[in-house]
Amino acid sequence: MSGTPAAATSGVEKRVLYVAIVASFIAFLDGSVVNLALPAIGRELGGGLVVQQWVVDAYLLTLGALILVAGSLSDQFGRVRVLQWGLAGFTATSVLCGLAWSGESLIVARGLQGVAGALLVPSSLALIVTVFSGPAQSAAIGKWSAWTSGAIVAAPLLGGISVDVFTWRLIFFLNIVPAVAVWPALRRLRELDLGRPPGSTIDVRGTVLAVIGLGGIVYAFIERGSLGWGAPQVWLPLVVGLAGLAGFLLHERSTPAPMMPLRLFAIRNFGWGNIATTVIYGALNLGFFVLGLFLQQVAGLGATAAGFALLPSTLILLLLSARVGALSGRFGPRWFMTAGPLLCAAGFVMLLGVGLPLDYFGQVFPGMVVFGIGLAVTVAPLTAAILGAVDPEEAGIGSAVNNAVARIAGLVTIAFAGLITGPVITTSGLHGTAMVTAGLFIAGAAASAVGIRNPPRETVDSAGADPA
Repeated sequence: MSGTPAAATSGVEKRVLYVAIVASFIAFLDGSVVNLALPAIGRELGGGLVVQQWVVDAYLLTLGALILVAGSLSDQFGRVRVLQWGLAGFTATSVLCGLAWSGESLIVARGLQGVAGALLVPSSLALIVTVFSGPAQSAAIGKWSAWTSGAIVAAPLLGGISVDVFTWRLIFFLNIVPAVAVWPALRRLRELDLGRPPGSTIDVRGTVLAVIGLGGIVYAFIERGSLGWGAPQVWLPLVVGLAGLAGFLLHERSTPAPMMPLRLFAIRNFGWGNIATTVIYGALNLGFFVLGLFLQQVAGLGATAAGFALLPSTLILLLLSARVGALSGRFGPRWFMTAGPLLCAAGFVMLLGVGLPLDYFGQVFPGMVVFGIGLAVTVAPLTAAILGAVDPEEAGIGSAVNNAVARIAGLVTIAFAGLITGPVITTSGLHGTAMVTAGLFIAGAAASAVGIRNPPRETVDSAGADPA
């Protein structure tokens, strides 16, 4: 990009950021937006709890199992090309979901949608890392983080409105609008894709082992919630998955062209950043999963009202993340990644005052504000620290690893939610979840303080020096 005029570069950067945010937003959103639609889906398509569970889990299973593969494809074939594959596939499978005529057809369509979603996330973030540099990269990652993290929190609102006002099918048909809107900008970015590196190969054996390993483990955690660990449908896939994952690691250590270079984890900020990601995103998913259920099933709020109740943290995230990302690029990510999770923990500790009858503005709103500030301080520096630690040529697989860690961490903590809350959500169950969630956030802060290192000051200063 060095030979590109400043105005043209600015135009390319804007298109890249627009494409990356839209592509990742819809992929993250569809992981949880369907939750509030499950009762309506069950009434129309039947199948009971099993179908409802797999409508959510089929997407998470294929997304979690294939996201590493997608990162490797992004580095091999080009970020924009893989984004086009993913966006076209996501649009088509969203239409299939909206037209589903039975529970089984919806489950199959959701699984295919997860395959396409896996292609979207690593490529979009890697594209930002390729085009942006210095503080501008941190600010761009801040905006990307705000929208993608906001998707997790905003999903109940969008899902609730669709179900209460229109139909659950609208959740899927809405994906067509951003996909069509972003396609022209995506096509104009094809020039950014470089040719495939000479002599490069696809790690087929690693791909198969990764799918078996992640797929088996994810499947086992999904089924554990309803069958328990003693069921062969749980422990057998878990054993196969662990064996596949062990085989994958052994293969990646010995192959000359690994899909996931294990040396990346020897890079301090990448290794410790992924440890922080595990507990922070595990906490985020667990806390909002239980809080959303409590607001509806215990406090008696409707789907739309529950969505609005969780909205303050999303708005704060959108308002502050770009600014925090820029500050992180200037001063380094370490203390942002330490302070942010501590604020998130404080927000959930404040939920210990929640009781019945619910006083939203007295009991929930203050905690959501503090949590929102903490999340805004956390997400952009976390992403920037991890991706800033790897070479831009490996940004695809770096992003894929980090996103796989985040998705699987959320899946694991949600799978264990029942052990904390009991079989039925109660006020005491919410309080217990709030304490566990706060503890996980504190662990994320500790990992960041101990493990993350800021880049040398002279590097930050030279990258962010103001021309004036």
